[in-house]
Amino acid sequence: MRLVWNIAAAAWLPLVVAPARAGEPPKLKEGLWVIHVQSVEQPGDKRNDVTYKLCRDHAYDKAANDQLKNLPGCTTVIKDAGDGKFVSASNCTVNGTLVVSNGFTTFVSKTITHSETQAKYTPPFRGKSDESMIQDQQYVGDCPSGLKPGDTIGPDGLIRHRN
Repeated sequence: MRLVWNIAAAAWLPLVVAPARAGEPPKLKEGLWVIHVQSVEQPGDKRNDVTYKLCRDHAYDKAANDQLKNLPGCTTVIKDAGDGKFVSASNCTVNGTLVVSNGFTTFVSKTITHSETQAKYTPPFRGKSDESMIQDQQYVGDCPSGLKPGDTIGPDGLIRHRN
């Protein structure tokens, strides 16, 4: 299920980690980020709300972006909508399910982003037919000692090291 969530998120994740070039989002500040994700799955109006921390640098962001760009069965288009806003559309086919995602990310600055994504699953995946996500990210400072780019601190306070 995590793979499909990541694929649905492909509409906005590339926006968050894309390298800065003309018409592309800016590089984000390196260090520790707090990421708050709210999602609603249909049917059933199942709500999820999670906040975690991510240690990032430009190399990690590039690697994550490259990985998303190369997801088998996926195509993603990103367009600059102006005023720090980027819109995206993704189509992915995973295990016979078509995931169509549309979203936008607003870069308030190099230290604050806001994203909203809608995804539809055809046929439904594990009973989920639609999902909406809101993600807010904010830089909070240097990564703590012992954390490397890609490492996360979960809502439970546990550190998960990137492999």
